[in-house]
Amino acid sequence: MRQIADFHIHSPYSRAVSKEMTLENLDSWARKKGITILGTGDFTHPVWFSEIQKKLEEREPGLFALKTNKSADATRFILTSEISSIYTKKNKGRRVHNLIFAPSLEAVKKIITQLGWIGNLKSDGRPILGLDAKELLKIVLEVDPKCFLVPCHAWTPWFSIFGSMSGFNSIEECFEEMSDKIFALETGLSSDPAMNWRLSQLDKYTLISNSDAHSLPNLGREACVFEIAPEKLSFDEIKRILKEKDKEKFLYTVEFFPEEGKYHYDGHRLCKVRLSPKETKKYHGLCPVCGKSLTIGVMSRVEELADREENYKPKNPVPFKSLVPLAEIIAEALGQGKATKLVTEEYGKLISKGGNEFRILLDLAEAELLKITLPKIVEGIMKVRKSELFILPGYDGEYGTVKIFSKGKKSGSPLGQKSLFG
Repeated sequence: MRQIADFHIHSPYSRAVSKEMTLENLDSWARKKGITILGTGDFTHPVWFSEIQKKLEEREPGLFALKTNKSADATRFILTSEISSIYTKKNKGRRVHNLIFAPSLEAVKKIITQLGWIGNLKSDGRPILGLDAKELLKIVLEVDPKCFLVPCHAWTPWFSIFGSMSGFNSIEECFEEMSDKIFALETGLSSDPAMNWRLSQLDKYTLISNSDAHSLPNLGREACVFEIAPEKLSFDEIKRILKEKDKEKFLYTVEFFPEEGKYHYDGHRLCKVRLSPKETKKYHGLCPVCGKSLTIGVMSRVEELADREENYKPKNPVPFKSLVPLAEIIAEALGQGKATKLVTEEYGKLISKGGNEFRILLDLAEAELLKITLPKIVEGIMKVRKSELFILPGYDGEYGTVKIFSKGKKSGSPLGQKSLFG
């Protein structure tokens, strides 16, 4: 049975997160999206963990569901939480985000106790701790060896293991003697597996993708797709698949087009400058408008660390499929904003007829889609499946702009960047 998992999300107790991200709404929206396994996010926050304990019950070992939803298709929750480690190592400031997976409520209680001695867990759902990432990993594994840790959005400039502003050049540099306990990396919205394949040092790691959602509509914008029979479904089986990189069970990841991510290109948002790696070199890493340092994005950072040519493909990798969220496709087809009433209504109609968003985007044939929605929307879905898109890349915290039906107006950089990708 296909299991679609989105492990990395946030609760209403994290900064800049919708108050609508309740467990009840997460359960409902996950089923709209076609997600079967969803991270709880933020289990280190005392109030959110209290809600998790109160409202969820264990259905399979290490997987939970709403007590009020007894149906077989109730969303399964897996206990996860992102930690922001800000510290100094080798005379350089480091900012690394890591996602913790825990197998039980008992393990979470112990993690909360241990980390509560180090920092204020009540201040944010994603707490900031002055704790070396290696020491965080030690604490988590000492609590329960079944726990595991995955570096988050590995290439984000400001807060990641390979970030251009505050990261490292290798897993070993960050985790030292604990490096062999790391077996998976999250690629993040601004990179995809193909970009990561260019680094031979990453060959042994399983690449996963998650939404890092701060609002309900963003659930599943990236995800992992597994083949797990219901009777085999458990925390241990998910960990095994990831640790062993079981390619029979790990079918593929669902990806944002990385150009759409907020940090794909280099740039300076205040001056509306976006630059390719080649152009950044031309300007010596400085904004051509104001002369200040550019934010070096994911594409340049991958180029810096890569030891393989672009388009390198390893033997028998876990594949990936790049998608555009359904609401964005509908919005462009109708010429409306994605949060408008017309788009929301059409999205609801399509979900009710098509089952769920992933089924619509991945599975339904063109003829089947034409029976349940407008031809223009079907055309958009088919174009996305073929990667026939125009994308103005994201940079310095600004999402990229996707155009499915036309290039649209070029905007942003005074240097006239190309907008054709895919």
